[in-house]
Amino acid sequence: MNAKIDDINWKILEKLQGNARESFANIGRSIGLTAPAVGERVKKMEDLGILTGYHARVSYAQTGHQLKAIITLRAFMGKLKPFLAIVNTFDEVVNCYRITGNENIVMEVVIKDQFHLEKFIDKLIQYGETRTNIVLSQVIANAPINKVRRAEQS
Repeated sequence: MNAKIDDINWKILEKLQGNARESFANIGRSIGLTAPAVGERVKKMEDLGILTGYHARVSYAQTGHQLKAIITLRAFMGKLKPFLAIVNTFDEVVNCYRITGNENIVMEVVIKDQFHLEKFIDKLIQYGETRTNIVLSQVIANAPINKVRRAEQS
């Protein structure tokens, strides 16, 4: 469903993407609505599937995971469906995407150290050919979705 989002809802979305714990009263004050009016709009956006959840951001480094990596998988013939059935059981995988192109899968993983990474890759190679890229730093994290895309503004 492609719901039409008015300017006020975009302002609410911008505030929630900046801080999902922001009170409806504070959001309302900043955009000129009452807290109940903000609450009604938020509830409607939840019901329409525009707002899909609220999440805590956790530092992988502070939880004992020294490495973050991007791993692509080019599945062997007949191995994509078995992989898709089991990937959600891998604790290391924090995001997984099925993609077009030569590879079938892109995973974002957090790993304790290089030995853990080696063991994890050993689990994956039964499903296909992998390519691993270690993340050095995060340039953009959880960028908000804005009304006007950045590319259109320039």
